[in-house]
Formats: sequence, structure tokens, C-alpha cells
Amino acid sequence: MMDAMTVVADDRRWTRARRDALPDDGIRRELLDGALVMTPAPAPRHQGVVGELFVLLHAACPAGLRVLMAPVDVTLDDRTVLQPDLVVVTADAIGPNDVTGPPLLAVEVLSPGTRLVDLNRKRPRLERAGCAAFWPIDPDEPSLLAWELRASRYVVVAHPVGEQEWVASLPFPVAIRPATLIR
Repeated sequence: MMDAMTVVADDRRWTRARRDALPDDGIRRELLDGALVMTPAPAPRHQGVVGELFVLLHAACPAGLRVLMAPVDVTLDDRTVLQPDLVVVTADAIGPNDVTGPPLLAVEVLSPGTRLVDLNRKRPRLERAGCAAFWPIDPDEPSLLAWELRASRYVVVAHPVGEQEWVASLPFPVAIRPATLIR
């Protein structure tokens, strides 16, 4: 059932060219080390969290960096093209059709249909690519788990829940209260 879960075609033979040859039918398609990942459209609550975080990050974003929302391709290589819910990237990483290389920050808003892929497949892939920070947000709790890259490995640096305020240092200073992302 496409509207309830993420589908992973894990034959490891998918490339960007093969994915891009598929019809433009509105289905979100990402590549993870050659596996095709198809995700249903996000729920309004999910998009609300993405929008609220975008506003916070955009307001604090320094010159030379950009905050982008999905769908935008983040190309790590020919077999890995991700579309995190939100990314912070350098302005020079933005090309005409995609972002090239790892973002400074990747954010995924967890949902029942995407939670396992976001945490167990995307997170390690972003870590290997050198993405400086990864934040999965759980709108049900509400909470944010902040991972930062240290010596090529993600370490948890914060886990604010509800009204707890956390001031991020990467990719730039910004104060976040998970409960305020849920309206």
C-alpha cells in the first residue's frame, strides 16, 4: 500500500540515470547505494514540522549557506541521490538540478512509513558521506535527536524533548524547542 509505507527495491542496480528515466508521476524516489526507495507523500502534520523548522533555520542562516526543503536531490554519487526533508548546504553546492555532495545538515521528520529507512539506512549513508549533522525529528514525542560527525562517526550531542530548548552549533547557532515545531 503506497500511501502507508516506504518501498525499497533493493537489487542494488539502480543508478541516477535509471531513476531519472522513470515517469514523472509524483512518487518521491531516492537512491541509497543503488537501492530505489519510493516514499508516499508526507502527511500535513509532517509538512507542518518541516515548515516550522525551515522558518527557524532560514531566519538564523548566515550568508553563504542555504536552507532547502524536499523535494530536492542531494547527489552523493551516481547510486545515492537522497531527498532529506530539509537540508542546509553551502551556496556553491547548489547546481541547476541538484545539490552535489553531503549537506552540512540533513533533517528527517519521522513517520511510521519512513522511520526505519531514515534511521537505519539514510543516517549511516549520510555519516559515510561526511554530512556534518543529522537531525531526525519525532513529531509524536515531540523530540529532536541531534547527531554530529566526530572523527568520521556520528555521536549524539543533544536530545531535546517537548519544551526543552537546545541551541545547535552546527551548521550554525539556532535555538530549537521541539514542541514549537508542532502546531
